[in-house]
Amino acid sequence: MNIKRAKEEIQNTVRAYLSKDELGAWRIPPVRQRPLLLMGPPGIGKTQIMEQIAAELGIGLVSYTITHHTRQSALGLPFIKEETFGGQVHSVTEYTMSEILASVYRTMEETGVREGILFLDEINCISETLAPMMLQFLQCKTFGNQRLPEGWVIAAAGNPPEYNKSVREFDVVTLDRVKRMDITADYGVWKEYAQARGIHGAILSYLDLRKENFYAVERTADGLQFVTARGWEDLSELLLSYEALGIPADREVVGEYLQLPRIARDFAEYLALYDQYRKVYHVDEILSGQWSPLMVRELSAAPFDQRLSILGLLLSRLREECRKVWELDALADALHADLAALKGQLPTIQPDTFLTEKADVLRQDLSRRRAAGSGDRQGERLVLAHLARLEELLHHLEKAAPADSAAAFDLLKADFQSDVALRANAAAQVGDHLKQSFAFLEAALGEGQELVIFATELTAGTHTSWFIQNFGCEAYYRHNKSLLFNDTQQALLSEIAQVRQGEKTTPEQ
Repeated sequence: MNIKRAKEEIQNTVRAYLSKDELGAWRIPPVRQRPLLLMGPPGIGKTQIMEQIAAELGIGLVSYTITHHTRQSALGLPFIKEETFGGQVHSVTEYTMSEILASVYRTMEETGVREGILFLDEINCISETLAPMMLQFLQCKTFGNQRLPEGWVIAAAGNPPEYNKSVREFDVVTLDRVKRMDITADYGVWKEYAQARGIHGAILSYLDLRKENFYAVERTADGLQFVTARGWEDLSELLLSYEALGIPADREVVGEYLQLPRIARDFAEYLALYDQYRKVYHVDEILSGQWSPLMVRELSAAPFDQRLSILGLLLSRLREECRKVWELDALADALHADLAALKGQLPTIQPDTFLTEKADVLRQDLSRRRAAGSGDRQGERLVLAHLARLEELLHHLEKAAPADSAAAFDLLKADFQSDVALRANAAAQVGDHLKQSFAFLEAALGEGQELVIFATELTAGTHTSWFIQNFGCEAYYRHNKSLLFNDTQQALLSEIAQVRQGEKTTPEQ
């Protein structure tokens, strides 16, 4: 299965494990809650989906790369304890709490979260001395005489032997006690994630042209050489930072992340072309409707690969702009909820006190998110933006010094209207940019397949599709209608062909 399907299955399983019946008993007894075992190539996002699941379910996450542990840190240290059996005193070996289990209890204490996922990565690469203890943990959920607390689900991940020489085979007894999922790399699924994450446009454009280079592992005379989804994402982060700082990225930099020389070299060459296209086809001019006839002629005469790269330039910019509008919309909704709550509490509470308390709650929530291991980057950005705006409002109240709470509330309402206006202006600008993008592409390419690709990519993008759904785009609707008509036509023709083929093969009565 691909990583998207695996995420859905893991999320459903965790929900099932943590559900209780009307009497408060676990629907699935802890003894029947099999640990989840994800087997798949390295770098395809196994850790990331655990972070996403924890964030979406509002539970904790404790993550360990188990190869970093010794028998002592995982099991705990032995100590001698005196106990009486049958009237006689005996020395008994017990163990201190495992570092891993201690992290679970510490997370519960620090965050107040009572349920979560304990994620053990590289589970089949453990040392020989640790292997028996780890198998015991998977089967019995205990290290030594310490047990994983109820409400915590064990998830583990490992790599197949072809990717790692040091892997250990699980025996039948162990495999019969886990819920195993085999995961494969899938560019289409990763692309959905990448668009929402804001992966660099050059990477998405390149992989659209060369999907076979998304994931590759090769054994060569120089050892194992590879390109993974993790490598592409980390490279994207670097490229975006380099661009913001005005630092060029050469082939050597690319090769530090894409550790398969032929793909690293190919992408580095494409990145240079992508930067060249960005200089020739000025995106700002296209989006503002100020393109030149020369740009139209150049794109019209360009080969298909180059046309797709220009689409990538436009889509990358539009995705980012739509994401910013989405964030402004979410911020406006949050501030509106704050004002509504404040209005309901007036005059029993002063507006500045309310905002201060709200800001403190947000800080605590952010701290709990981070402590719980929930890696919801987008959610964290929203909380930070909300917190920053509350601090601005508090500063404005302090500076304006309104006479009473009613005047303070009116001041906050006026400030909120500026947030609404900012959202409206940003949406209007993006709407015009979409319109001008379609106009430029129509002028250069007519009604070619590139327009179909452009409309399809807008539909597939998380924030672009949200924007169009909420604010509309006449040009998009026109091309999407044509796309749907063509799809329907092709489906009907396919059905007719199948019927005719059936008539030919059916014997006469």
